[in-house]
Amino acid sequence: MAADPLLVRARGLWETLAAAPVSFAPSGGLTVVVSPESALCPPSWAGIVTLGDAAIATVPTASAAQLFRRVLAEAPAGSLTRPEAVRALLPVTDVLGPAALAYVSSDGFRPAPAHDAVEQLAPGHRGLQELARSVGPEDADESGLDEITSCAFVVREGTEVVAAAGYGVWPAATAHVCVLTAPRRRGRGLARQTASAAVAHALAAGLMPQWRARPPASRRVARALGFRELGSQLSVRLDLDELSR
Repeated sequence: MAADPLLVRARGLWETLAAAPVSFAPSGGLTVVVSPESALCPPSWAGIVTLGDAAIATVPTASAAQLFRRVLAEAPAGSLTRPEAVRALLPVTDVLGPAALAYVSSDGFRPAPAHDAVEQLAPGHRGLQELARSVGPEDADESGLDEITSCAFVVREGTEVVAAAGYGVWPAATAHVCVLTAPRRRGRGLARQTASAAVAHALAAGLMPQWRARPPASRRVARALGFRELGSQLSVRLDLDELSR
């Protein structure tokens, strides 16, 4: 069976972000590497990414790597980013995620109908800052809109930005898509319209759009645009004292 080109590209991205030599095993299962500089997780945490039937994990210490290899070796790849499954096997004190990882190619992209005028603004525009303040810090952080490097694709009502999307350029020619809609304007398809413009822009630049999300509503928007969920990501903070014992 021919390899899925989108899966191959997605795996290449996360292998790069691991910041240490590691690869998704062709036969499936988990591959673990010590990488204090990993971008799969916050500093000193462990990060697990599953894509297809294989997974990679980056851990901060050799003792953590030994534990991961011993207790997670037989676990199905699909369980490795489920917090309850990992907590049952490892001394975990905190988790981030899981977040679904979805990707789309030019052939699979389904642009949204343009019911509203989508404009372009520079990243960091005051209108984007006001939109972020209107949703609160949790939603703003989840969106990642303050990290975009592309222009922002927005819908306005009067002078107010009520929905915005853009992307940050990640390694391996990846466009990490970020979307945010004002709470009172949700349910009108604005996220889909602005995100569609951002994804079209990324594809035209030869980039691979990535949609990383936890909320079901965000994941539905991605699926409507043709994104395929290929895996997931989980970060865990380990009890290092327990590990040393």
